[in-house]
Amino acid sequence: MARFLSDAWIADLDEAGRQCTLSPDLRLTLQQVVVEERGAGVAYVIRIADGRISVEPGVDPAPDVTLTQDRTTAMAVARAELSAQSAFMSGRLRVGGDLRGVLDRAQELAVVADVFAAVRSSTTW
Repeated sequence: MARFLSDAWIADLDEAGRQCTLSPDLRLTLQQVVVEERGAGVAYVIRIADGRISVEPGVDPAPDVTLTQDRTTAMAVARAELSAQSAFMSGRLRVGGDLRGVLDRAQELAVVADVFAAVRSSTTW
């Protein structure tokens, strides 16, 4: 079981994502930034392109969208206890970049959350 936000956990997300097939027309680079209490943080990138999903640690220089939140919020969203929309509306999640592009693809992107559900059950929180 991988610990939430560890390199092993990100690798588990990547493995789960590679098992999925999406529309080849869907292209999106999503940057996740989780800010820790002391100002440090963890960042990872979810890339959707050519019908595939890949996940890697680090920062993308030009993501389509960046989601920034604290660890508590990130954990609640990852556990499906809080929707990203609710977190955003309550000010717990900041969004930068092309939010409209993400909203336009919301139905297609719902599949992505389902892909990562298996990782949720094997995560050490």
